[in-house]
Amino acid sequence: MKKAVFITVRTDSSRLPNKAVLHFLGKPIIELIALRTKLVRGVDEVVLCTTERPIDDELVNIAERTGIKYFRGNLNDKLERWLGAARQFNIDCFATMDGDDPLGDPELVEVAINQMEIDNRDFIRAPKGMICGAFTYCIRTSALEKVCAIKGTDETEMMWVYFEDTGLFRVADLDVTDPIFFDDGIRLTLDYPEDFRFFTTIFEHFGCKDNDVPLREIVPFLRLHPEICHINAHRQKDFIENQKRKTKLIVKGVEALYK
Repeated sequence: MKKAVFITVRTDSSRLPNKAVLHFLGKPIIELIALRTKLVRGVDEVVLCTTERPIDDELVNIAERTGIKYFRGNLNDKLERWLGAARQFNIDCFATMDGDDPLGDPELVEVAINQMEIDNRDFIRAPKGMICGAFTYCIRTSALEKVCAIKGTDETEMMWVYFEDTGLFRVADLDVTDPIFFDDGIRLTLDYPEDFRFFTTIFEHFGCKDNDVPLREIVPFLRLHPEICHINAHRQKDFIENQKRKTKLIVKGVEALYK
């Protein structure tokens, strides 16, 4: 299989404006994510997936500067954007690295890619209790093509229901049990000003200008300093509720809203 990591990002954001180009240690966040994603071993491509709008030109410039590929596609339909990137670069399966997860872990992405290949899965997700922002998904392109054929909307930000709830796909949890990656008290996703302060504290402590410090080092530090986790932990409830509000499964001719 030809394998990739797709970095999914747009410039605009409502809760934390222009978060993709905010800076830690003098570098825009999306550049730090690109550098971290390049640490993933065993993949053929790293591709930044963004939109065709001029406002996202800066993201493309960052991709070129950091030596990764890019694809520009649909504004709202993340699934179609991924499919366009997979077709352009002939990708058979890919792991996703969200543009709001600055510390997504390369080790977990490697596990997912290997699991996808060995176990012949269509969709791999983070297991319950895994640190939010440590890992997102791994997807087989053939399954993505089927989803794009049956979906009845282009509002697909919360896209996992098409893989998990239709009964059409071979779905599995990421095959990781090491407790270092499981902690409900740690939030590693950038959506709110409190998250920005939280990540700033981590990046400044480790001085990781190339964003190469693994979670195996970061998590013990956070467990020793719970006051840092308290900066943004209360935002996790808001984050989950917002996701629930926006999650819906709309298959052509059928709509089901998940509350």
